[in-house]
Amino acid sequence: MQFFLKTERLILRAFTPDDVDNLFDLYNDPDVMHFINGGRPTPREEIESILLPRILSYYRDGLCFGLWAAVEKSTGEFLGWFLFRVRDDTNSDQLALGYRLRKSAWGKGYATEGSRALIDKGFREQGVQRVTAETMVVNSRSRRVMEKCGLSLVRIFQQEWPDSDPIEGSELGDVEYAMTRAEWLRQHSAEGN
Repeated sequence: MQFFLKTERLILRAFTPDDVDNLFDLYNDPDVMHFINGGRPTPREEIESILLPRILSYYRDGLCFGLWAAVEKSTGEFLGWFLFRVRDDTNSDQLALGYRLRKSAWGKGYATEGSRALIDKGFREQGVQRVTAETMVVNSRSRRVMEKCGLSLVRIFQQEWPDSDPIEGSELGDVEYAMTRAEWLRQHSAEGN
């Protein structure tokens, strides 16, 4: 098992083929998936044949960026995942941040803790110049995490949903938050880090 990062309470590690059950449970909780697909379940076959192989493909070029399984240090319990990967092929120094955690992990600061650690690692060690994160306008919990991590609202935009069955609140649009390396340096300079 390859470890990517440890925080005070979390271990972020590479996914393995043994994580099928963890992903199945996460992707089949309607509350967890509410702002992703309206809470619809994801078939196990899709997780085994599409999702997990895609996640594992992120690691081909080393363990710098990708999707990381979040495990609680004290119990070893799978909590969900964090995404920290290149946003598009043209800007390898701009990374997208994301997270998806089990309901049992909500409200405990894990999303903020893991996100801050990834942002710090990206700016300190990996030459990242800009970090972005997106969610729906109505996803106030996720927006609070982004703000606690120091990201600022950049824009509100309308994303096209592939389904004919839109998610409640999608008509209000999506938000993009971001932080540049210069902003991160100013924050850490002010904090004395």
